[in-house]
Amino acid sequence: MRSLVFFSNYFNHHQKALCDRLYERLGSGFTFVETEPIEEFRSKMGWGKEEIPSYVLKSHLGESEKQRARELALKSDVAVIGTAPEDFIRERMEKNRLTFRYSERPLKEGKFKVLVPYLAKKFYINHFSKRNKNLYILAAGAFVSSDYRFLHSYIGKCYKFGYFPQKEIKSWEELKGLKDRNDPVRILWAGRFLKLKRADLCLKAAARCREAGVGFQLVFVGNGEEEKRLKTLTERLGLWDVTEFAGYLSPEETREAMERADIFICTSNKLEGWGSVIYEALSAGCAVISTSQAGATPWLVEEGRTGLVFQSGSLKSLTGKLLHLLKAPEEIRRLGENAYRNMDQYWNPETAAGRLLNVSEKLLRGEEFYYESGPLSRAEELKETWYREKRSSI
Repeated sequence: MRSLVFFSNYFNHHQKALCDRLYERLGSGFTFVETEPIEEFRSKMGWGKEEIPSYVLKSHLGESEKQRARELALKSDVAVIGTAPEDFIRERMEKNRLTFRYSERPLKEGKFKVLVPYLAKKFYINHFSKRNKNLYILAAGAFVSSDYRFLHSYIGKCYKFGYFPQKEIKSWEELKGLKDRNDPVRILWAGRFLKLKRADLCLKAAARCREAGVGFQLVFVGNGEEEKRLKTLTERLGLWDVTEFAGYLSPEETREAMERADIFICTSNKLEGWGSVIYEALSAGCAVISTSQAGATPWLVEEGRTGLVFQSGSLKSLTGKLLHLLKAPEEIRRLGENAYRNMDQYWNPETAAGRLLNVSEKLLRGEEFYYESGPLSRAEELKETWYREKRSSI
């Protein structure tokens, strides 16, 4: 294989590390095509501030760039397509060229979407009609495969992937040294203050833990439309003396906050397609308590080994997990170290890039391949109710 082109909406820190590794291996044979200018609100959050590497083509800048992107889409040995015109895939399929859709779940808002006529037509043309083509899914989330099964598409052709920010550069010993300075335990929540992120659950669980007599420091990183409501709730729950709203931090500053935190909590509902903060917090050696319905959770957070999982939306479930950790500081470090080592060995840009190229080579040659776990292993068809069903079977 000589060439791979990667299409996505815009180049940012979530993709740079993976793309750097692909460029190291393919050189001029690798191109990242940016199809849209970055949104203003993400730019204000510090996205897109990276130095733009030579392998990036901004196809939205002009006609010559668009034409170059179309040529790459048609002629490259392999194409990974996240956000790009569907014509690019159609033209590749006409020549049966190896292509991966880089996809979060298509039905995260609900299966009712298939009943909307224009969406049903879109699903049929874009997915069902191409089910037997040389087209595969790089799934950015554990529920992607089951969504596509519902659409009768890509059955047995979905592989685990995700987003791969920069690998943690500090050793576990360095991270442990930072975290051991905390007194009391430092709990971190990071993200945009949106309803789907459910930061209120974190506050309510913290209040119940305080009532149980345990101490902690709670830090929120981020801003957004729910900020005023969250601060009002903090006051009502009597948590101002142990809670800090740090405001917006750059991606680098947010990673530093994770490196200093003992516990990280992700509370999003099912609209969280992947959840890059989960990936980053695990990499930074936090003991992660993660919502069951974020796409990254079932693959990255193994209950009792690399973190804890709570039933999405359940205050009782989250409180129980948090209280357990606050009463067992040795468990916080054990989970954090296991998480760090799992991410360092398997879920990182180097492994993802190497496996993507290896799988591409084998598919181009018509050979079999198998990874037991991690990136490019088979994505099982997992239902949203997986955690509730798992708990009821124990």
